[in-house]
Amino acid sequence: MSFSVMSQNSIPNTFGIAATADCYKVVGHEDELRAMLADPALIEKPCLILGGGSNMVFTRHFPGTIIHLENKGVRLVEVQGDDLFVEAAAGEVWDDFVRYCISQGWHGLENLVAIPGTVGAAPVQNVGAYGMEAKDVIHSVRAYELGTGVEHVFSNDECRFGYRDSIFKHELKGKYVVGSVLFRLHRTFAPNIRYKALSDALSSAGITNPTPLQLADTIAEVRWSKLPRPEETGSAGSFFKNPIVSAEHYERLKADYPDIVAYPVADGYKLAAGWLIERAGWKGRTLGRCGVYEKQALVLVNRGKCTGADVIALADAITDDIQTRFGVTLEKEAIII
Repeated sequence: MSFSVMSQNSIPNTFGIAATADCYKVVGHEDELRAMLADPALIEKPCLILGGGSNMVFTRHFPGTIIHLENKGVRLVEVQGDDLFVEAAAGEVWDDFVRYCISQGWHGLENLVAIPGTVGAAPVQNVGAYGMEAKDVIHSVRAYELGTGVEHVFSNDECRFGYRDSIFKHELKGKYVVGSVLFRLHRTFAPNIRYKALSDALSSAGITNPTPLQLADTIAEVRWSKLPRPEETGSAGSFFKNPIVSAEHYERLKADYPDIVAYPVADGYKLAAGWLIERAGWKGRTLGRCGVYEKQALVLVNRGKCTGADVIALADAITDDIQTRFGVTLEKEAIII
């Protein structure tokens, strides 16, 4: 097995941060991935699996191996009545995959259009947007064990999906690599337009009964009206998770801030992290070479030659301020390397 030491800016990441590693390998085929993972030497040092690098912040030289997955392939595996079982390779670009499914009449992914990253990252992060999450359509995940290459298929339940969370970020972190994902989609299109910003956008466009493409295009328009395009501005997308607080804590905040944005959940209330950050006056501000995006306070952006240290400094300053002002702890959604 041969690897190469990478130079500055060689390792792809949407924040545009210069990054290096001891070893870097681009894998284009799943057989190649499985053979590579079967090498016991691979687990002697840290190993990082990289898709699109859309939710990672590199803060240091990575002292191990980075495997960049570029394996491709999408196929219809089985049809059961209205259900369509579609398998996609981990290296497929997520938005390309979603758009392809729409073009084939395979429905259920429309609300997850325009999310940067790859298919392999979707179950790890349990990506979500506009009223749905990847877990809603994932049937199972095929992954390989580091150091042995042994294949294991994880059911939806076994993935232990949570809010931007899965077993691959906890018990199985650094132990398995996703090779492909099997999705349960549908022949019948049932538009999910419960998300207010989406329903408002459709209403403004005079669309009362959207087609799959109209729904996807509207979601993309809404998304890019609030978030920076990765090819134009460096960022890791939504940097913080929306925090959940108890009902009592929410009521105290509501008394002081009647306009607070929150949604009831099983454990209390989920607060809009973007609202908290904006209310604290951080929207549009810059600290060093990293700033808070002018259109969406939940996003941190590269102001030019930004480093991982710049990002962490700003993130920590925001986190401390939110804790002081609201008694709320913000958790990073971005992965810090």
